Amino acid sequence: MTTAAFLNVEHSLLGRRWVGPSDAEHRAAEALAQQSHLPLPLCMLLAKRGVEANAIDGFLAPSLRDLLPDPLMLRDMKKAAERLISALTVHQKIAIFADYDVDGGASAALLLIWLREMGHQATLYIPDRIDEGYGPNVEAMQALAAAHDLIICVDCGTLSHEPIAAARAADVVVLDHHLGAETLPSALAVVNPNRQDEDGALSHLCAAGVVFLLLVETNRQLRALGQTGPDLMGFLDLVALATVADVAPLIGVNRAFVRQGLKVMARRERLGLRVLADCARLDTAPSAYSLGFVLGPRINAGGRIGQADLGARLLATTDPHEAQALAQRLEVLNNERREIEAAVRVQALAQAQARGLDGPLVWAADDGWHPGVVGIVAARLKEATHRPAVVIGFDGDQGKGSARSVAGVDLGAAVQRLALEGLLQKGGGHKMAAGLSLSRDQLEAAMARLAELLGRQGAGQAGPQDLNIDSLLMPSAATAGLIEQIESAGPFGASASAPRFAFSAQAVSGRRIGENHLRLNFSDGLGPKLDAIAFGVMEGPLAALENAGAARYHLAGRLELNHFGGRTKVQLRLEDAARAES
Repeated sequence: MTTAAFLNVEHSLLGRRWVGPSDAEHRAAEALAQQSHLPLPLCMLLAKRGVEANAIDGFLAPSLRDLLPDPLMLRDMKKAAERLISALTVHQKIAIFADYDVDGGASAALLLIWLREMGHQATLYIPDRIDEGYGPNVEAMQALAAAHDLIICVDCGTLSHEPIAAARAADVVVLDHHLGAETLPSALAVVNPNRQDEDGALSHLCAAGVVFLLLVETNRQLRALGQTGPDLMGFLDLVALATVADVAPLIGVNRAFVRQGLKVMARRERLGLRVLADCARLDTAPSAYSLGFVLGPRINAGGRIGQADLGARLLATTDPHEAQALAQRLEVLNNERREIEAAVRVQALAQAQARGLDGPLVWAADDGWHPGVVGIVAARLKEATHRPAVVIGFDGDQGKGSARSVAGVDLGAAVQRLALEGLLQKGGGHKMAAGLSLSRDQLEAAMARLAELLGRQGAGQAGPQDLNIDSLLMPSAATAGLIEQIESAGPFGASASAPRFAFSAQAVSGRRIGENHLRLNFSDGLGPKLDAIAFGVMEGPLAALENAGAARYHLAGRLELNHFGGRTKVQLRLEDAARAES
């Protein structure tokens, strides 16, 4: 039986059906409100997260002390920490082989900084995305092993059987989170919550989270030896950055990592992050949004279209001149990345639309698409279609692609299965993202098989016509105090989206700002007006709100505080609207 549409919105301006909370969620929220005396909108959010009354305080103030797991829950952790200590004790040479994204860069920086504080300088190696591709390769690992005693692979290595076997002159420790195969490489230790012989309790960790747990265990072993390791609380800004930028689920200890990491970042003690934030003109307190959409893309820019190690070096440096130069270089590269991405995005969307957007998978592939932007474009296709998306750039016969998934669909497992079936040359990842390499003649069969596997998981069944609404509000209830209380249930991000509110039958006044944005204010006639902003909508259906006239509209979006000109105002980040029935 289909439930009634929220506010009877069956077909909004964007063609969506609005879906409100279930009766059970309403009852649970009201019970929480009665017991806790917290606002009903916040209690609805807590009810949807499954938080019971006796757990509210702990959820709203997540403690790392309470939520940090024992590192020894992960296989090979004890062995990895012991090997790191032994390398320090006898002054062996250590190399860090890292992935070229934010998670890899932050993971490498965590180790570089920890080792530096222990009086040890390590070698950093990050492969070139185009020339070497993802993860360890035979040539690089042989060269590192010839000059080092210990190689630590971060955010990569779990599937690198041949390259790690080639590094036989050194010990190799893998600290990763990507989905493992049935067999592991011949490393001394493979610490990965997504090994097939793990129970999955920590599968939500990104690589930097795994590295942090290694440092916790290493410090613990040092204390048992009568030594003291660096204070790890100051490292949490890097863990938070990686967790958000890698779109790791903000559940369990990840919530505490990000909450505490944002507090550390607000102190502006990390030179590289401080200079980068200033280059980006980030003049408000850091938030999960600024990590994912302001700082993260800039750190990623080096690995995408420039020099792969720029981000990790920026995060680890203590030299003000180097920090300034690296931040400025990343700012330039990020601007170039935007231009390249925009061109590929237009072409990829047109190709996907021509192929059809009603299946379980959307994909696009073409010659010359820069491999550094295919992942971002895949994310844009996923957001536009609410389906898993793959974008592949070909150079001659060889294609390198990136894929992004939607909640509830394990993309990494499907891509890894394609590789095992011989439909890809190489492929792997985790639930929400994956990478792949294939030849041109493999393309059609691989995409057809991937669509089949994802369809079995339910991909494509929840279409863009569904917009989930958490609560109905009056404009007078949308106060700064309410937003601050809602923020206490954050941080918001993957698997923990910010609540979406609806405002019923509002009188709307709108005007275009910039090239393609819409500024609104709206009122129900019973209280003060509320501001709203919608970005990039003036070429679509929401542009109708600019000339709403006497018509009233239901509005849906997320509340935020707008800090501008020394003033703070509540505004709605508008996501959809529907004509109210007269």
